[in-house]
Amino acid sequence: MNDDAFLTITPLGGLGEIGLNCQLWETAGGVVMVDCGLMFPDDAHLGIDVVIPHFGAVSAVRDKLLGIVLTHGHEDHIGALPWIVPELKGTKIYGSRFTLALVEHKLREREILEWVELCPVDADTLLTLGDLTFHFFPVCHSIPEGFGLGVETPVGRVVHSGDFKIDPHPLGGSGTDLAVFRDFAGENGARLLLSDSTNVMREGHSLTEREVKDSLDRIFATAEGRIVITLFSSHIQRIQEVFDLARAYGRTVVISGKSLATNIEIARDLGIAKLPPSFFNAHNGVPDLPDEQLVLVVTGAQGEPLSALSRMVLGGHRQLEIRQGDTVVMSSRMIPGNAKAISKLINEMYRLGAEVVYESVHAIHASGHAQREELCDMLRTVRPEFFVPVHGEYQHLVKHGRLAKECGVAADNVILLEDGQPLTLLHDTFRLEARVPVECTLVDGKGVGDVGYAVLKERRILGDEGMVIVVLVLDSETGSVLHGPEILSKGFVFAQQYSHLLEDAKCLVLDEIEAARPGQLERMQEGIRSSLRRFFRSVLDRDPVVVPIISEV
Repeated sequence: MNDDAFLTITPLGGLGEIGLNCQLWETAGGVVMVDCGLMFPDDAHLGIDVVIPHFGAVSAVRDKLLGIVLTHGHEDHIGALPWIVPELKGTKIYGSRFTLALVEHKLREREILEWVELCPVDADTLLTLGDLTFHFFPVCHSIPEGFGLGVETPVGRVVHSGDFKIDPHPLGGSGTDLAVFRDFAGENGARLLLSDSTNVMREGHSLTEREVKDSLDRIFATAEGRIVITLFSSHIQRIQEVFDLARAYGRTVVISGKSLATNIEIARDLGIAKLPPSFFNAHNGVPDLPDEQLVLVVTGAQGEPLSALSRMVLGGHRQLEIRQGDTVVMSSRMIPGNAKAISKLINEMYRLGAEVVYESVHAIHASGHAQREELCDMLRTVRPEFFVPVHGEYQHLVKHGRLAKECGVAADNVILLEDGQPLTLLHDTFRLEARVPVECTLVDGKGVGDVGYAVLKERRILGDEGMVIVVLVLDSETGSVLHGPEILSKGFVFAQQYSHLLEDAKCLVLDEIEAARPGQLERMQEGIRSSLRRFFRSVLDRDPVVVPIISEV
């Protein structure tokens, strides 16, 4: 082993949050990006569509980039590719057939597919990029053809678990074969393990997909009306279970949701999914059949306002609606932050006469992420010298680090990284490098990065306090008022009820005009803004955004 050899891993996302999974792996031979995911906005991201990693560190090594390796096709691992591909023309992207089919669809929609080369890999592939050699280990997850990675590096063997669970008897696809991980790690164990931390706080083992199918079977056997199933559109195995049960019980399947239709079509074309004999897309029409012969598979498991399920509940769906006698199965985990929206949707469905079945009361969803005992199994299998927990909020990383110590990793060798903190692995030790900028990039419509946290702060103030607009037209020579002042309240007060208050505000505006000299528009605007904010705080204890619009003619 070369004493000067090194491997530097720079996490650009995924350490401290669920989502944004993206890392740069650098050696003397070049740089490889592992995953390139996005994160969906939370309540603080007012109006933001998606959140993507800060790609400044990628731009800095663009000339040394050897390729992008994808572990699997979930949005938090591939969703940011449409924003980085235009900066990396000619780059090769490696992943499973299904993962690359999802990527191809994304890039084709943006008309940038020809800018990169998609290179499929499988379990037999040995991919050498510079002085890194990648082995692809099939793992059991909630999407087809996911991989863990075994990487031969100049400083030893490194294992990246990918997103995984351990299901000894999977219904479809592959299980997570720990023997493959053990063989790669070798007699003395791997040099470094990076492992999925999502479910470290859940004791025991995750529910198996066979148990989920058994629960769904009981629902199919007892439901007298329509069965409405909502789930993640990427969970092809779960969708196939529904198709198989529909075939067994003689029900016709109707799907609704763009992402659902796209993923099913891709999975069918690749031979991963087999459609039931009677299958319809609601977009093309719904068959006129008795309720007991129908099963609807729709998007909206997280209460998304524009999803098929939400529109069915609130009356905005053109072809479908929730009605008396329906059995609605919410076959997904409730993502933190979505509980209020989901609860509201469940209440509305009960109000419409439906029966709702969800994870906390029925075994109708199995997580795709390993729980505590499965994470122990991975640690004991790989036996790493160094351990870095990844993919999780900071509390998950801390508790996964503690678990690693219980499983035999030396306390000093458990490394808790955060986004932007590069780790360099050397021949006989490691070091932490200077941090790189990783403040997330916010995507709002076609704008990428043009909305920052200052704009979000203004949006929050507008939502909390409202806005007051002052309109004035002045004579450019004399400074006398030709029109106004008009004061418009937007989300601040009801103008008719507070007309006396707005009249007092007009007087303050006129005072500021008299105090300023003609032509000093900026000074006049600032004076009006400060005066009105003080006035509204004093009288109403409110602090709206004040926007003076002054024209001179």
